Amino acid sequence: MIESFAPVYDENARVLILGSCPSVKSLEKHEYYGNRQNRFWKIMFKLLDEPFTENYQEKKAMLLRHGIALWDVIGSCNRQGSSDSSITDEVFNDTESLLKSGKIECVALNGTKAAKSFSTNTNVKVKKLPSTSPANASKSFDELFEMWKEALIEFIK
Repeated sequence: MIESFAPVYDENARVLILGSCPSVKSLEKHEYYGNRQNRFWKIMFKLLDEPFTENYQEKKAMLLRHGIALWDVIGSCNRQGSSDSSITDEVFNDTESLLKSGKIECVALNGTKAAKSFSTNTNVKVKKLPSTSPANASKSFDELFEMWKEALIEFIK
C-alpha cells in the first residue's frame, strides 16, 4: 500500500486542489507533485505571479499565502508505477471533514482519476481540470495554464 501525504492546509484556504495519489517520484521526494516533469508547480507559480523556486517548503508556503490547500482524494491504495489506471484497493481521505472545517469555496480536481474518485457532497464549487501530469501529453503547458487560470482566478488572492 502506498500512502498519501498530510494536507497542505490552513484555516484561510479558499481553494482545495485534490490530486489522486502521489506518484513514485513524489513518494521518493515526499513532496506533492515531486516529478519535475509534472506541470503543477509551474502552473501555480505563473498563476500566482510568484518567482519560481525548487524549495518545497517555499512552494507550500506560497500556496497557503494565496489561500490554496493541497491534498489527495485517495489516502492509500495499491498501484504499480505511477499510472492512475493501475490503482486498486483505494481508501479515501476524509475530504468532507476538511471542507467543513474552513472557508473553502472551490474544489479543483487535478485529473480524471481525482474527479472520478471525489464523491463528497459539498455546497462549494467543484472544478474538474485536466491533469498536470506528464502523462497528459495531449495538452500543452499554455493550454493547461489557461484552463487552470479560468477555473481558479476568481478564488485566489
